[in-house]
Amino acid sequence: MVLGLGMIFCALESSAQQDPMYTQYMDNLIIINPAYAGSKDLLDLMIVSRNQWVSMPNAPVSRTFSMHSPIRDSKMGLGFSVLNDRVGPIKQTGVYLDYSYKLYFGNMQTLALGMKGGVNFYDASLASLTTNDPNDPVFASDINQNFLPNMGVGAFFYTNKYYAGLSMPKLIENKINPNSVAVENISREQINVFIMGGYVFDVNRIVKFKPSILLKYVKNVPLSVDLGSTFLFYDRLWLGGIFRVGDSFGGMFQIQATDQIKIGYSYELPINQLGAYNNGTHEIMVSFNFNLSPGRVRSPRYF
Repeated sequence: MVLGLGMIFCALESSAQQDPMYTQYMDNLIIINPAYAGSKDLLDLMIVSRNQWVSMPNAPVSRTFSMHSPIRDSKMGLGFSVLNDRVGPIKQTGVYLDYSYKLYFGNMQTLALGMKGGVNFYDASLASLTTNDPNDPVFASDINQNFLPNMGVGAFFYTNKYYAGLSMPKLIENKINPNSVAVENISREQINVFIMGGYVFDVNRIVKFKPSILLKYVKNVPLSVDLGSTFLFYDRLWLGGIFRVGDSFGGMFQIQATDQIKIGYSYELPINQLGAYNNGTHEIMVSFNFNLSPGRVRSPRYF
């Protein structure tokens, strides 16, 4: 196959076997962990737009909308998310609902247990690709799977200073390719296991420091490790960086524009072989917070 097609399917492999990756994952945990739903005592809406490997044809593009909130006067939380992901000829859109139940302990410690359920719409326009062998059966027909139901589970333990979580947002390995000729990387949905954690240190009365980590495991794929470190100034401005082991590194900033609106931007540069063919990855995040209990003083939350 031509170089461009080979690069596309390099992208397909990472996308098909793992859920979309985000630089600002520490603010977007509802996407991968249903137990995060309602962890803030407010209604949280978030929009994330990610353009990966800019300047490379058919590079990954991800769009996400999510919202979650606690249910007043209860220990429960609800969430909702829509994920749209495109990598070359593959397009998929997922719609999911989240539910969490909280167990409270002393010293403001909370353990939340969650469930996720929804459906994924999957389309791969393989027949439109140009290949060296026009009779290759793998690319003889498109793949259209318009209803792939799935469910997931998660746990999230947190205080106002640190958090730790474990989740599997997809437990069902739905068969994607119904054709007799199977393509290993796009034959079925994969089970992703996420382990996450973070801590907020008070450097002084002005500055706080938050390191974070996200581990992603998929069968037959190398372990993915995301390391983040950010500094918070005056509870308004985040500045930091991220290192995805063996893949990329980058910087990010976030600003609390108002009490309700937070805006973030990140830029990544690859450190693998694909770095010679693209100009990095851009990600923009905007979140809106609405206080459900007017007049109530909220405990500060940094994740």
